[in-house]
Amino acid sequence: MGSVADLREEPALTHSRPEIHRLLDEYGLRARRELGQNFVADPNTVRRIAALAGVEPGDQVIEVGPGLGSLTMALAERGAPVVAIEVDAGLADALRAQAIPGVTVVEADAAALDWHTLPVDESSPVSLVANLPYNIGTSLVLDVLERYPFVRDLTVLVQTEVAERLVASPGDKTYGIPSVLAALHARGRVVARVPPTVFVPRPKVESAVIRLVRHDEPPVDIDHRRLAVVVRAGFGQRRKMLRRSLASLLDVPTIESCGVDPTARAETLGLEEWSRLAAALPVEA
Repeated sequence: MGSVADLREEPALTHSRPEIHRLLDEYGLRARRELGQNFVADPNTVRRIAALAGVEPGDQVIEVGPGLGSLTMALAERGAPVVAIEVDAGLADALRAQAIPGVTVVEADAAALDWHTLPVDESSPVSLVANLPYNIGTSLVLDVLERYPFVRDLTVLVQTEVAERLVASPGDKTYGIPSVLAALHARGRVVARVPPTVFVPRPKVESAVIRLVRHDEPPVDIDHRRLAVVVRAGFGQRRKMLRRSLASLLDVPTIESCGVDPTARAETLGLEEWSRLAAALPVEA
């Protein structure tokens, strides 16, 4: 996996912890647990995330869950136009009021929004850079990878458990459904670890930054939804052999015809093997 970055080694230039608290008080806001909100209150952390994302002047960036704008400011400082999607009306108002140059605030639920309606040029690469709300991390990453190919890379801060699942390889203890589905679209790795102390409020879990870069060409020729059907079945009973966990979808001779051992377990199969099983599914599956 290689070394990960030290996220607190550069001078502070964006929202500090006192500034976060001041803005919350000024606008009568609080972190909402039901929305998975935890605001980054360490300027060096957000500036380093922007650097890890490789953001340069003129790059198109989409940010989900900008909150009070800590990471937004770091991205804008690098000269990137940012489309910031915020579901919380109060936070969206506070972000607009700061009038950060080059930032367009879209008040919407990023998980329900059609991203084709966003003010970005889809003919040019777009990056997703975000401190993702804890309650949508996995689902949003997989949805963006499946539905929006114009998003060429994703650099996101999520719970460590979520990060490791999204970039795990066969045999890793965290390898599972998200690992396989993400690998279909992109190659990924953990690029930094983030302690709870940089957040307001302080979460009870560790966090990590992952970077996912979309494949130039798909590594396998299979539809995401068909792959998801067989992978979910396999990992739904991950302690069972495939001949049992996939029994409702594929019989033993079919599994064998895919070059897969029916006595193997889900966590041992790579993307290529899963894609062959998905291709063998009945049309109606």
